[in-house]
Amino acid sequence: MTSTPAARTPLITVLGASGFVGSAVLRALAHRPVRLRAVARGPSAPAPGPAETAVVTADLTDRAALAEAVAGADVVVHLLLADGGWRAAESDPGAERVNVGVMRDLVEVLGPPGGAPPLVVYGGAASQVGVPPREPLDGSEPDHPETAYDRQKLAAEQILLKATAEGRVRGISLRLPTVFGESAAGGPGDRGVVSAMARRALAGQTLTMWHDGTVRRDLVHVDDVAAAFTAALDHPDPLVGGHHLIGAGRGDALGDAFRLIARTVAEHTGTRPVAVRCVEPPVHAPVTDFRSVTIDSSAFRAATGWRPRIPLAEGVRRTVAALARQRDERH
Repeated sequence: MTSTPAARTPLITVLGASGFVGSAVLRALAHRPVRLRAVARGPSAPAPGPAETAVVTADLTDRAALAEAVAGADVVVHLLLADGGWRAAESDPGAERVNVGVMRDLVEVLGPPGGAPPLVVYGGAASQVGVPPREPLDGSEPDHPETAYDRQKLAAEQILLKATAEGRVRGISLRLPTVFGESAAGGPGDRGVVSAMARRALAGQTLTMWHDGTVRRDLVHVDDVAAAFTAALDHPDPLVGGHHLIGAGRGDALGDAFRLIARTVAEHTGTRPVAVRCVEPPVHAPVTDFRSVTIDSSAFRAATGWRPRIPLAEGVRRTVAALARQRDERH
């Protein structure tokens, strides 16, 4: 954690605190001796824990509201994302204002003149690199983003690291892998591929792939991702000024992952596993969907001591159980 005067408890502001990853990070931080400011556009609730938490509802595209939300913060965790996720960046002109514009405003409003630059930890994306030039990725590859979403994520990261070089903030970008898992109580659901397939399997529907199933993804449970953020807060100095890849390093074949989901749902429901089949991809499918991604996060692990602790099978079991409970509660 960044140093603060001994008499003052550090203040951590989480932007996007009601989101899937944001709510998990907030839950992890709530058990620390800190003050938390949970900021989101929609209603949210404080995470259970001893930390003193203030909940703030604000439209962070309003520069004045953003300045108020981060005023006095020692640390800002930036996990804000335009509604609709990566799809919104392709079609919604307002997505860039959220995904890039807020970061541009943030580095300008943060910190009193002459004060110590605050720490900003940003949730980037491993996909910013574009078509993976090799396996595994280790963060040294040149970036050639293929999608509007990845171009926006990269632009925000570059703004943060430029402000760091200028001494205005102490920025760290954590480039996240394919994150999955169960949501925090009352939080939003995971919209990623693992949960999407689990929902289909719970509905008795066939699981479909746009390839032969050998394409790999680095799948990391959301609690392990939240732990990566807390590790970065505990060990910021070797990380400031750079981007760092977060991953399990397994490179899970999606065919195997989908079959694991089908079996796990079958065990949970007492039914036969649904089928897993290959289908023709839609014309809008990006080329990155057909390239494998494995992440070497050894540099981040060496700097922080972080490592993923939740095996894929356990993470899938927890995800399926949570989705089944939500389905039963709706009915």
